[in-house]
Amino acid sequence: MNKAGRNIFVAIFACLVLVPLALAQTAARPRAEAIKSPMANVMSALFNAITFDQTAISPDGKQVAWVETVKGSSAIYVAATGGGAPRRITASGPAESGIAWSPDSRQIAFLSDAGKPGQPQLYVSVVSGGPSRKLTSVKGFLASPGWSPDGKTIAVLFTENAERSAGPLVAEKAQTGVIQEAVTEQRLALVDAAGGKLRQISPADMYVYEYAWSPDGKSFVTTAAHGNGDNNWYIAQVYTIPAAGGDMKSVYKPPIDSQIAIPAWSPDGKSVAFISGIMSDEPAVGGDIFIVPAEGGEARNVTPGMKASASWLTWPAGGKILFGEEVDGESGVATVDVASGNIETLTHVPGQLTASGWGTAVSLASDGKTAAVVRQSLAHPPEVWAGAIGQWKQITSRNASLKPAWGEAKSIHWQNDGFNLQGWLLYPLNFDAAKKYPMVVQVHGGPSAMARSSWPTSHSFGVALSSAGYFVFMPNPRGSFGQGEAFTRANVKDFGYGDFRDIMTGVDQALKEAPIDEHRLGITGWSYGGYMTMWAVTQTNRFAAAVAGAGLANFQSYYGENQIDQWMVPFFGATVYDDPQVYAKSSPITFIKNAKTPTLVLVGDSDGECPTPQSYEFWHALKTLGVKTELVVYEHEGHMFADPTHQRDVIERVAAWFNQHLK
Repeated sequence: MNKAGRNIFVAIFACLVLVPLALAQTAARPRAEAIKSPMANVMSALFNAITFDQTAISPDGKQVAWVETVKGSSAIYVAATGGGAPRRITASGPAESGIAWSPDSRQIAFLSDAGKPGQPQLYVSVVSGGPSRKLTSVKGFLASPGWSPDGKTIAVLFTENAERSAGPLVAEKAQTGVIQEAVTEQRLALVDAAGGKLRQISPADMYVYEYAWSPDGKSFVTTAAHGNGDNNWYIAQVYTIPAAGGDMKSVYKPPIDSQIAIPAWSPDGKSVAFISGIMSDEPAVGGDIFIVPAEGGEARNVTPGMKASASWLTWPAGGKILFGEEVDGESGVATVDVASGNIETLTHVPGQLTASGWGTAVSLASDGKTAAVVRQSLAHPPEVWAGAIGQWKQITSRNASLKPAWGEAKSIHWQNDGFNLQGWLLYPLNFDAAKKYPMVVQVHGGPSAMARSSWPTSHSFGVALSSAGYFVFMPNPRGSFGQGEAFTRANVKDFGYGDFRDIMTGVDQALKEAPIDEHRLGITGWSYGGYMTMWAVTQTNRFAAAVAGAGLANFQSYYGENQIDQWMVPFFGATVYDDPQVYAKSSPITFIKNAKTPTLVLVGDSDGECPTPQSYEFWHALKTLGVKTELVVYEHEGHMFADPTHQRDVIERVAAWFNQHLK
């Protein structure tokens, strides 16, 4: 499943050697002559956009910093929120990230690999000028710097001797010989801001995902779990730990069908807030907001019945929690009164608002009113904005020259099985209302995620189809974020049934709203979207072509092939060993003899979330049954492809496949 937070994602090794790389034919470029001109434009829009991986406002609200990435190289800039030219704050490494302002707004801590590419270290820079100071010389990966309230200490997450960055989206390292579960612990560590050796304070047998300093600086709240970090995020608990080090105390253990994220202290340090819900991917957060006493006890849901999914939160002074919300395919910022539960939406936009990670979030100044955010939509590329919440002013214009290479996006709504449903219908470039067009359905990953209007990235092979003359329908079926926790849970033990009906009734709605040729329909997706593509071609013949990316063909075999099996029990109600039938009934391979649709299958050879054998199994079955199919396996790619050459190849192959079968 698609697991993009938090700094995306997972690993499996390799049953993958079962798939001969010769099958990939990655050296052979697809023939896409008919779409070269529009494809050149869309490639430029997808690959030339400057991205902002993080933005952070200073505590006094007078300055904003951001991480800017251009063609794989990132650097940190600072500008005044009132306007003015940005200044670069850097140690001159090719990869810099992890902005953290000091409490007095005079310094920035950040991570840079200036000394050795691929090996980040902690640096501090005085914002007013001068060289950056290197604080660490460690071997391994650092993440998430954060200053103590008194400004004397910087906390970081540290994975000692790690061979790759954390998260299930990263390409897995192949194992041979005696196979053992790889366990490398990400620990909470402290560094003296004036200079000093890094000191790990959390236990060696505990993987820490997130942390927050207490208001008095004497302790931390964390989300953490024992054992394999990629897998056990799904069973993480809320812990506290003294800043001096020592035992971690569990203050909240969620039920088996819920995950937790984004812990935050109350201003008085007596309570902890966090988000809890059913989540399929570590970086994709959504759910309700809960509060638990800092000493432990019963947790209270302060947003029960909310028709939105909280994706981020902070707890400023004043009795209200500020949070980002995914709602009806859009992004919003809201508050919830801790005492009354009253929710007030501060701003609501059809595009995306983020400060870091995947979900809706802002970076908040100490006044609780001023914030920085990265804004974007399908119509407008990302830029940094800052100011009063909902009244932001644009700070950067780094993507001013970029224009959409695709058509207009419209939000459409429909109903099915008592649910109010929403999706995005992307029109063809240069749309002519007098013509009928083919349409491709693109199902998002997850399933706990949400299709939204955001500027496409180099992974956006579906959006690229708009430039080639297609409608692209991006539905948010049950199981998605954006309609409340009950909606997100509505596909539990029901994969491929209710969610598929939601998608197909959405297709019917799209046909009513736009000039779409019902005989030229396709379906595609990655991860959960790849699974749903495999499922679709075994359930209906309405689609004339399909492209399944990193899909799941057989949940029974998948359970034993991936290394994030903890995600499956909340959604299926039991392990595959205790209830194999619930897995079989949702497996495309169970119904494979129904398949007739020409299907292209794509996957990375080192994908730990949706291992290569799943794609091989589906391709093998289609080939055996005489269904037109092709399998492409990409060398040393995980769940999220990293090589731009491979990303381009995917876009071109997908377009060529649909052009062949839908045009």
